Amino acid sequence: MKIGILSRGPELYSTKRLVEAAEERGHEVRVVDVLKCFMNINSTKPEVHYNEEVLDFDAVVSRIGASVTFYGTASLRQFEMGGVYALNGSLAVTRARDKLRAHQILSRKKLGMPLTGYAHSTKNTDDLITMMGGAPLVIKLLEGAQGKGVILAETKKAAESVIEAFRGLEAHFLVQEFIKESAGSDIRCFVIGDKVIAAMMRKAQDGDFRSNLHAGGSAEKIKITPAERKLAVAGAKAMGLDVAGVDIVRSDRGPLILEVNSSPGLEGIERTSGKDIAGLMIEYVEKYALSDKKSRANKG
Repeated sequence: MKIGILSRGPELYSTKRLVEAAEERGHEVRVVDVLKCFMNINSTKPEVHYNEEVLDFDAVVSRIGASVTFYGTASLRQFEMGGVYALNGSLAVTRARDKLRAHQILSRKKLGMPLTGYAHSTKNTDDLITMMGGAPLVIKLLEGAQGKGVILAETKKAAESVIEAFRGLEAHFLVQEFIKESAGSDIRCFVIGDKVIAAMMRKAQDGDFRSNLHAGGSAEKIKITPAERKLAVAGAKAMGLDVAGVDIVRSDRGPLILEVNSSPGLEGIERTSGKDIAGLMIEYVEKYALSDKKSRANKG
């Protein structure tokens, strides 16, 4: 197969591992910077152009960064319109990237998550904080990633100050209850299809509450419970993702989903679990890209 890896960082660990895994299995693979693509949108033969050529892939693997979500998902959608199989489709990526929409979907599916609030008007700030049960509170930028734009407000006054600052920047954000009993740790469940194929517990460094590895956290292999496994798979399916990093926190009322990541990093999970995650992703592409192609051929 001809596989395209949609990534702006060809030297990133995750991108390189996917290229290695695809080549090891005999595929022709190419890394494509979505910002260098342009689209020929028409009713007969939708195309994606890259420099002076038309890209021709059997499948694409989405590794679109948060900062280029809009154009990246538009490019991904154009491939889909041309009949190319996408590992993580454009709609699923869009759902997961919008933290507000993602939490509303999780709520609709009745999946466990921390109490979450959202308000636009400054007049609702006090009511919002009260509704959340007061401080401490976690305040998250909707566009944040890798632990950036996530702040713990330990007092009501601190929460009001952070909210006022974010509003002054015209930023969109969520306010979320702080799960004290998690003690600055969470569980990253790596989901492929309907299985959690690896899991690790991430712990924040001293003086921080963010467990993200990019924020300096550490990781260790962990065995998750059946309830955590079921919740992680349900969270990925709720977004429509084939591959997802589902972040779960253990609370006194059971496991809760913090976030569903549509482009989870491979370095931490591969080194912690010792598994060939990239290879499993390519295996999934092989299975479903071929069946998708046969299905289209039969319909034709």
